[in-house]
Amino acid sequence: MPSPIADLQDGRRRMLLASPVTSSSFHRVLFSSYRSFRNLRLPSVSGNMQAHAFARNPLRANTHDAVDSSSLNSAVSALRSALSCSNQDALRDFKVLFFKKGKPLARSDLGTSEHACPPWRIGWRSMSDCKILMGRCEIQLIEDRLVYLGKKGGVIYWAMDVTDVENSSIEPAQQDRSAYVELRTLMVATDWADADAMGELAVAGHAKALLEWHNTSRFCGHCGTTNRPIDAGRRKQCSNELCKKRVYPRVDPVVIMLVIDKENDRVLLSRQSRYVPRMWSCLAGFLEPGESLEEAVRRETFEETGIEVGDVIYHSSQPWPGQNNIEETKRSTGANS
Repeated sequence: MPSPIADLQDGRRRMLLASPVTSSSFHRVLFSSYRSFRNLRLPSVSGNMQAHAFARNPLRANTHDAVDSSSLNSAVSALRSALSCSNQDALRDFKVLFFKKGKPLARSDLGTSEHACPPWRIGWRSMSDCKILMGRCEIQLIEDRLVYLGKKGGVIYWAMDVTDVENSSIEPAQQDRSAYVELRTLMVATDWADADAMGELAVAGHAKALLEWHNTSRFCGHCGTTNRPIDAGRRKQCSNELCKKRVYPRVDPVVIMLVIDKENDRVLLSRQSRYVPRMWSCLAGFLEPGESLEEAVRRETFEETGIEVGDVIYHSSQPWPGQNNIEETKRSTGANS
């Protein structure tokens, strides 16, 4: 996926090259002139995934912590010690990212920015701050509220949803230049050449996907009993002793495709009625059971536009937060353009 282009008009940031959308009814379809597309070189499957938003998570790279049960148990043990400890030095090795209504806490540095859009970073909170803030809200900070993100440089990172916390203490301080910001807004505001910023975007995306999965998997699909978090929040298990069914984070494959005409100089874009002016998107949609990626590309394109697709070429994949998606990017040729 290429870096989104933004336009600052009337104090609002508008996306001209839209980020991927899920399958829905598109009200208008456009064959857009794109003469330079014939010179576009698509990277190979093993290309640099740093060009993809939400990929290359630095807390998951080159480590087995994310899937190794012993590492998860170690993270939980360290968390329990931290929650029961009042020693500030022992709490320095823990960082927590707050989310409110699906938005991560982020901060900007207006003072040093020379760009139209200031650089931003994740608004990590220390574990001691979390304990103090939760105490002011008269809420007990327990391990079930936290989700393990990973470990790097001796620091253990967690995420926590504070949507249910109705207290001014949990709100970001204006002097910190911090706020709860939509991930799509952060994606547009990110300098895609900045590896650190792209890494933080990936961390925030991973955290949101896990927290939203927790919000939508509260009850066992087998017996209806409440699920409880296990393995540092990476899994859930039914609390019914007669069931104890384990639940794993859900991933819904999605295809997003750039459909080109036979002359290789026009692309098929679409828009929804809710889009802001000049906003267009590639076609996209979920895979159906028993369907290959290529079949999904052809079906979605025909359902949305009536265009029949010829050759389908795989480009790459990327994680996509929000609805537990992983996107498979395709390039395809319209057969009846």
